[in-house]
Formats: sequence, C-alpha cells, structure tokens
Amino acid sequence: MVLLLPLIVVLMVKHSDARTHSLRYFRLGVSDPGHGIPEFISVGYVDSHPITTYDSVTRKKEPRAPWMAENLAPDHWERYTQLLRGWQQTFRVELKHLQSHYNHSGFHTYQRMIGCELLEDGSTTGFLQYAYDGQDFITFQKDTLSWTAVDSVAQITKQAWEANRHELQYQKNWLETECIAWLKRFLEYGKDTLQRTEPPLIKVNRKETSPGITTLFCRAHGFYPPEISMTWMKNGEEIIQEIDYGDILPSGDGTYQTWISIEIDSQDSNIYSCHVEHCDLHMVLQVPRGKDRVMTLSPISGSIVLVIVLAGVGILAWKR
Repeated sequence: MVLLLPLIVVLMVKHSDARTHSLRYFRLGVSDPGHGIPEFISVGYVDSHPITTYDSVTRKKEPRAPWMAENLAPDHWERYTQLLRGWQQTFRVELKHLQSHYNHSGFHTYQRMIGCELLEDGSTTGFLQYAYDGQDFITFQKDTLSWTAVDSVAQITKQAWEANRHELQYQKNWLETECIAWLKRFLEYGKDTLQRTEPPLIKVNRKETSPGITTLFCRAHGFYPPEISMTWMKNGEEIIQEIDYGDILPSGDGTYQTWISIEIDSQDSNIYSCHVEHCDLHMVLQVPRGKDRVMTLSPISGSIVLVIVLAGVGILAWKR
C-alpha cells in the first residue's frame, strides 16, 4: 500500500548567536515646527529596537528600553542631553543655510543618520549621511576621508567639511571603533531581547481570487529577528518572477510578520511549496489541494531535521 502524504515539512532548529546587529542614530530637523512636530528629534536604535530619544520639547535624552535605563548612570543621560541641545542649534542653522541656497521657504526637513553594523562574520561597517527633504544630500566616505555630494548645493557643504581634516578623522574613528564598542555594550545590556530567536509560524493557503485565477498565499508571523527569506517553488524549482512580496512589519508584540503570494491558473496541477529560512531554521510547506484550504506549520524545538516526503516515499529523519 502506498502512503500518500499531502504535505512536505522540513524542520531544522539549530540556533546560533551569530547574526548581524546594528546601531543607528537618526536626527531630524524641521524648518516650520508645530502641529505636534518638534523642531528637532533624535532617536537611537539597536537593530529595530528604539533605545534612546530626544526632542526639542522635552530637551532631554531619555532611555526607550528598560535595559538602557538600568545600565547607564544618570550622568550619561545628562552629558548627552547637553550634546543634543548643541545639535539642535546646529540643525537649525544648517537647515536655514540650505533653504537659503535652494531659495526655499515653508516646511522643509534636514536629516542625519549615523551608525555601524557588526556582521555575522565579525567584520564591521560604518555609515554617515545627510538628507534634505527626504532625498540624499551628502554621504561620508570613511575610507577616503571625503564626502560625496549629490548637487551643487551639497558641493558647498562638501568643500567646507573636507577642509577640516581633524573632524574627518574623528568621524572615521567613531564609526570604526567607538560605535562598534557601544553596539557591543548595548547588545550585552539587552541580550535577552536583542539576541533571542523566535521562529516563525507559517501558514499557506489557496484562494480563488477571480474566475480562473487562484492566488497562493504564504504568511509568516511571530518571528524574531526580522531577517527572513521566503520563496515559492514549483515542482521543486524556485520561481523568480511574478511573486508579490509583503513588507516585514512589526506585529506589536516584539515579533514580525510578512507574506509572499503568487497567482496561478485555477486548473494548474503543479506542486507548489513555500520555503522559509529564518536563522538556522528551514521550513517547507506545500500548498493544500482544494479551494480556500489552509495549512499551518509551527516549528518544534530540538536538533533533529525531520522530513516528510510526498508521494509515498516515506518518512526520513537525519541529523545535520
């Protein structure tokens, strides 16, 4: 008797602490504050978690994560409060200069992003860039100690900033050394949150969305960290085109959610499966037969890789 199984499941749970982490600081200045928008805002993030905040209304740098408040002394917050009050004034002046050079009036924005990444292999990167009205304005090239300008107005800023070689070297050192040191410190402070792994819950279903057209959906939710890979396969071969991808969005509980979908002919008899990779977990779930049917796959704990193979081949288990 041939055993026919309607579903392919591949599970592997082998957690690793090696993953990419980032520290980023965003600063925003607006030319016409009001209607609930402060003149200046600064927010710090480790990965996707806000850790610090400052704005021109409170005029205080404050923790946004409990593990930041628990591990940094009051003088840290006071020292950086004073620093950000200075940045608030700097942004006001620089934004006025930009409006003058562009001959702009009314509401405009000036942004700064600075930060670094600690990659899985232990290497690091650093970045510093500015934007005006949401568009790239000028970007720091730490390896050449120079700035890349996008237009003639940014070229004026480039010439002024490149004249200060001491400041260029300071920025390079901060990105390559101090930023990484802070990132490692914050990762240790918030390790229970930042270095945890929560595997995704996967759901696949098919739904007739128009006459003769069926849409296959694959949804993942409840996972952390947010990095995830999802693909559709037809008869074991990856489908490259005609796939719709959803954004990776926070679920509101500290985890993330996303989806991919594809449209097929309702009479299509090929075998479609959704492949999901998250950290060291690989999950495969075949689309069920029949209209509007749903299948759900929850990951299990352990180090065994379990494969249930379609078409009567049987059940095979092995260790990786």
